[in-house]
Amino acid sequence: MSRPTCFSIDLDALRHNFQMIRKHAPSARMIAMVKANAYGHGLLRVARALPEADAFGVACLEEARVLRDGGCLQNIILMEGFFSVEELPLLSQSQCDVAIHNAEQLQQIETVDHLSQPLSVWIKINSGMNRLGFFPEEISDVFCRLKQCEKVKSVRLMSHLSDADVVDHAKTHQQIRVFKQLLKDFSVEGSLANSGGVLACPDSHCQWIRPGILLYGVSPLKGTVGEQYALKPVMHLSSKIIAIRKQRQGDAIGYGSTWVCPEDMPVGTVAVGYGDGYPWHAISGTPVLVNGIRSQIIGRVSMDMLTIDLRACPNADIGDEVVLWGRGLPVETVAEYVGTISYELLCSARDRSYP
Repeated sequence: MSRPTCFSIDLDALRHNFQMIRKHAPSARMIAMVKANAYGHGLLRVARALPEADAFGVACLEEARVLRDGGCLQNIILMEGFFSVEELPLLSQSQCDVAIHNAEQLQQIETVDHLSQPLSVWIKINSGMNRLGFFPEEISDVFCRLKQCEKVKSVRLMSHLSDADVVDHAKTHQQIRVFKQLLKDFSVEGSLANSGGVLACPDSHCQWIRPGILLYGVSPLKGTVGEQYALKPVMHLSSKIIAIRKQRQGDAIGYGSTWVCPEDMPVGTVAVGYGDGYPWHAISGTPVLVNGIRSQIIGRVSMDMLTIDLRACPNADIGDEVVLWGRGLPVETVAEYVGTISYELLCSARDRSYP
C-alpha cells in the first residue's frame, strides 16, 4: 500500500471559480495568474484547464516556456519582466509580452539586436506599492520612447494594489485615481486589479484584471474565506491515521515535548508532515478534520507525520481520512492558526509521488 497522503487538484472547481470571477468583471479581459507553479497547483495543468483565459501571468521565461511547449496559445506576460538582455530574442520568438519596470530594461529593449518580431510591452507603474515600477512622472518619457522604438509593437500600463486585502482602503482609491489618470493621458489599456481589487473594488478593473488566489478558491480579503464568495477550493490536502494510542495524563507528545496530555486520551498519528509542505511551525490547536469532525494538531509537526487529538472523535480508526485543508476546512482558516497566509501554504504543498 502506498503512502496515504493525498494531494489532489479539482479542475472543475478551478473552472467554476474562473466563471465566478467573470461575473465580477464581465467586461474586462482576464490575465490568469499561474506563476509559482500556479500557486502550487501545477502550472501546465491549470493553464490547460482554462482555455477561456485571455492571457496568463508568469514570473519568468522558464514558466513561459512550459506553457508554450505545452501548447498554450494565449498571451503570456512576464510580470517581473526579463532578467537579462539575452532573454529578449527568446521572448520575441515565443511571442511573450513583457513588463518593464526600470530604465535599464527600457534601454536594453531599444538597443537589442536580432528580434524575430517586435515586443508587446507593459510599463509597470509605481502607484504606491513601492516595490517595482516607474514613478508616474516618469511615464511620459518611457511611453514616448517605447512608441518610437521599432522593436515594440504595443504598449500598455500596469500597476499593483498594495492594500486591496482591506475593503475600502483609502490608499487603494488613491492608487486607482493615479492609474486611471495615466490611462486617460496616454489613451492605452491597462491592468490594475489583483484578486482583492476584482472582488472588492470594481473601480480598479480597467480593461484587464489579474486574478490569482481567487482562481484557486481562496479569498484575498482579510477575515473571509472563499466560500463566502461562492468559490470552491481547488487544492485538497489529506492523509490518513496510521496509528492510535491511548496516552496517559502527563504524557508529552512529539519532538521537544511541547504538548502534554491533560488527561488520559486517544492520540492519532497522521502520515503527513513538513516533507509534504505542511508547515513545521503549525501550533498545537491548528484544526484538521477527521471523518468530517473538527479536531486539532498536538505537538510539533515532523517531516512525515503529525499527531492529533482524538477526544472529539472517539470512533476514529486507523485508515480514517484526515483533511489538512480543502473541502470542509478552508486553507484561510489553517493559515490564520499557523500565522501565515494561504498563498504560502498552497505554494509549499507538494506531491511526493515518484516515477
